[in-house]
Amino acid sequence: MYVRVSSRKTASGQMVRYLQLAHNEWDPVAKMSRTKVLHSFGREDELDRAAIERLVVSLSRLLDPGRAAVATGPAELVFVQSRPFGGTDVLDGLWRALGLDAVMRAQLSGRRLDARVERVLFALVANRCLDASSKLAAADWISNDVHIAGLDAVDEQACYRAMDWLLQIEAVLAKEVYHRVTDLLNLEVDLLFFDTTSTYFEIDEADEPVARDEHGRALADPEDTEAASRRGFRAYGNSKDHRDDLPQVIVGMAVTRDGIPVRVWSWPGGTGDSELIRQARDDMRAWTVSKVVWVADRGFASAANRAHLMRGGGSYIIGERLRSGSAEAAQALSRQGRYATVRDNLQVKEVNLGDGDRWIVCFNPAQAERDAHIRTKMINRLEEAIAGSDGLHRDKRNQLAGVISTKPGLRRYLRITPGGLLRVDQAAVKAEARLDGKYLLRCSDPKLTPEDIATGYKQLLEVERGWRDLKQIIDLRPIFHRREDRIRAHVLLCWLALLLVRVAENRTGHTWHRLRDHLQRLHLATFTGNAGTYRQTSEPTKPQRDIYTALGLPLPKKIIDLTASV
Repeated sequence: MYVRVSSRKTASGQMVRYLQLAHNEWDPVAKMSRTKVLHSFGREDELDRAAIERLVVSLSRLLDPGRAAVATGPAELVFVQSRPFGGTDVLDGLWRALGLDAVMRAQLSGRRLDARVERVLFALVANRCLDASSKLAAADWISNDVHIAGLDAVDEQACYRAMDWLLQIEAVLAKEVYHRVTDLLNLEVDLLFFDTTSTYFEIDEADEPVARDEHGRALADPEDTEAASRRGFRAYGNSKDHRDDLPQVIVGMAVTRDGIPVRVWSWPGGTGDSELIRQARDDMRAWTVSKVVWVADRGFASAANRAHLMRGGGSYIIGERLRSGSAEAAQALSRQGRYATVRDNLQVKEVNLGDGDRWIVCFNPAQAERDAHIRTKMINRLEEAIAGSDGLHRDKRNQLAGVISTKPGLRRYLRITPGGLLRVDQAAVKAEARLDGKYLLRCSDPKLTPEDIATGYKQLLEVERGWRDLKQIIDLRPIFHRREDRIRAHVLLCWLALLLVRVAENRTGHTWHRLRDHLQRLHLATFTGNAGTYRQTSEPTKPQRDIYTALGLPLPKKIIDLTASV
């Protein structure tokens, strides 16, 4: 297909050129090629050039951004490269809208640091969101694969220096981010959800123990006699990733009811949950002007934790272990009363145990059916495993019981008779059936309704979603660092990345996977020639324009920069 030019002389003797879109077709009868005109553009001197430009742009959308840039670029210029642009541009827009750049620049005042350190930190955060990698690979990605406004290139050492500075300003940054984010997004912070996770390291040995304060921070003097403990940062402990064989660190996060992460903490591996929520509450106590209800899972339900959370007029909603055998749980479940249906197939019943706390029994009929189905499957498996065991020698039965004891799903229903026979524990089956679809909540706030308490606790899933995204999208692990300060800084970068991702998701109603896929197709092409060099963005698609609109960000300019040759 090509543009055909034909000439014709008018009555006045003027030579006029006509343009036509044509292509050649093979005529099998005549056994020759014939020209077929597809469209006539008319006289060259009366050409509707705007219409042709629209046609070229429309056709260029069928090409990948790089080839489109070559096809639509000026003939005098040479196409140099094309880089993904939309992802970093949108993240940068959110970064500035949340005031993160202003906070960091304010902390740079009076410091003898490279003024680009804020740009380096943004680039590292964008890397976590778009193509998470090690800092060495991130430096190459920043320099060669994407466009970061104000940062053409960076090396690995500059990334490490920026991370070191980030750790120095952590306290100020966290406080400013909290106030700016909550004010700008009009977040409801009457409920703060707290949870922890662990992340492991593929190393053989844990770190050497050092003196630490009550918050798990290494002390300057390793021989400090006032140290609260002596622990390595990467240490063994109960792994929530089921890797107790590897050293780990503990990460805690506070999240609003909208799923926005407002603070993150790092502690040595093996730190107990009781220590963690107390520090989190103390660190954020001075930030909030209104009463805050802390929502936490069963691991934080100790009496000391509850008392700590109530200091200064605070409150809590905490899950209780139904299978702990506690007297309170048994009493709450045994009390009679009607359930009231609230929402989402959730039923609640409040009981008074006379201990000052409010107890809410929650029941989900659909979950009860699932629990019963799973229990039936477990019992069937257990019956198959012990079938015919009565005829075995006692040692063989003991061996079989030992194997079953390694499987928690079967072990809870196994009973060994005084004579050493293996049976299904029908009492345990009945006890478990009483717990189907139920969970128990303890609340100290006298004003919240049972519905508010139950639905508030369900929102704790937002923290779990945050952990999932940190590990699967932002790639908290693997951590390519061995020094404690760099590991802590890496966690902060992941927190900032999750903050931008969650804001983008909340404002658009789409997952980050979908947003990222659309945005990374918006490219920035570079052309160069005798006159100079310029960069031009590809034409935004409708989904891309919709994303910018939903986020309240302006569409990128067509020409990003223009540099004339000297």
